[in-house]
Amino acid sequence: MRISELEGKRVAIWGYGREGRSALAALRWRLPSQPVTVFCSHDEAEPLREMQDPALRIETSVSAEQLAAHEVVIKSPGISPYTSPAADAALEGVRYIGASGLWFAEPRAGKRVCMTGSKGKSTTTALVAHLLRASGARTALAGNIGLPLLELLDVQPPPEYWAIELSSYQTGEAREVDVAVVLNLFPEHLDWHGTEARYYEDKLKLVTQAAPRIAVLNAGDPRLVELDVPADTRVLWFNHADGWHLREAMVYRGEQPVLDARHVPVPGRHNRLNLCAALATLEALGLDAVALAAEAASFRPLPHRLQSLGLRHGIESVNDSISTTPQSAIAALDCYRGRRVAILVGGYDRGLDWGVFAERIAAEPVAAVITMGQNGPRVFEKLKPLALGNKFFLAEAEEMEHAVKLGLQVLGHDGVLLLSPGAPSFPRYRDYAERGRHFAKAAGFDPDLISAIPGLGVA
Repeated sequence: MRISELEGKRVAIWGYGREGRSALAALRWRLPSQPVTVFCSHDEAEPLREMQDPALRIETSVSAEQLAAHEVVIKSPGISPYTSPAADAALEGVRYIGASGLWFAEPRAGKRVCMTGSKGKSTTTALVAHLLRASGARTALAGNIGLPLLELLDVQPPPEYWAIELSSYQTGEAREVDVAVVLNLFPEHLDWHGTEARYYEDKLKLVTQAAPRIAVLNAGDPRLVELDVPADTRVLWFNHADGWHLREAMVYRGEQPVLDARHVPVPGRHNRLNLCAALATLEALGLDAVALAAEAASFRPLPHRLQSLGLRHGIESVNDSISTTPQSAIAALDCYRGRRVAILVGGYDRGLDWGVFAERIAAEPVAAVITMGQNGPRVFEKLKPLALGNKFFLAEAEEMEHAVKLGLQVLGHDGVLLLSPGAPSFPRYRDYAERGRHFAKAAGFDPDLISAIPGLGVA
């Protein structure tokens, strides 16, 4: 649905975070007198009232009945359509669309490259944008990475490429995609999607519904190997011997060694596979990925993703606050094999199985595991039998400062203090960035120096 098609309809915006703000700004730019209802929190209502917009109605409560009074609701990505009151209002005929969906419906110049995956999508999207810019192409970096697409609605001159990160909440809104990239799949966001099967189905809409010209897929993921790809979509595999893949730390294109990934400032095998995906994406766009591969060495890593904050008293503090699954915490540990590690885990409890994490700790004990957050007690009990005999230090922490203090005490003057929670940040924190900043401050670093995402926007 294009923005112009909203004219004269009963329209609401549900959720007034950055996506909601971008939607209201776009409506006011294109349809300045269109009546709009905004469902928001009490804190968000005050700045809306200060606008003194006569065509704006503000509601600080929401129900199925209130939603059903509207024909179209522009919904925040974080609100699940599968639960009440959203699902109840949908039965009454309400049509939901996201801010990203509005952007995709608008005609525009430039090739659309869309990235998704259970983990690694932000880094891969940023890598693709970095390499495209290194080729001399004007490129936009936006989407779930931290800049809503609608904020670039009428950017001029238009970019040659759009590097877009999409979450599983947004993949169903993508349209007219030139290259769709899916990095990996494992259970995530089950509270939003309801079931693991629906999560995979929603995630893969980027390939199954967006009709991409080319799909770049991970040959090492069995779900992707078995995916029924549309007949008009060509598949380009990475993590496969015939394409871009790893051998130890060396990146290969087929049998050709191309780049020693140890020179790229993104640690871990998973990030090196992300680099393979980025190079396969450039190839899908018809660029000389082999010639551009060396430009990855100048990539600026994203904050809160295995971000080394520095050394204090012999301890390296690493902020991996973006880690929201047990698998991502395991991937973080893999980056520090051979070093003494105290890992801080725990957060919002979505009921994910921490058995895989326990198996990793049993096979390769660390110096310490400090649990915290809502699911901290459950993770603690899972690990408790493994800690018998002092194989590693296990403790529960009340707050971030307490967790950091315990970790530092165990490490003494040598090792890695690793925040890789394996769980979402809410409700304790507004988002993973706020959690990462809290960790930085507790570990003795300036939180104001760690949070900027390089490269957002058009360049």
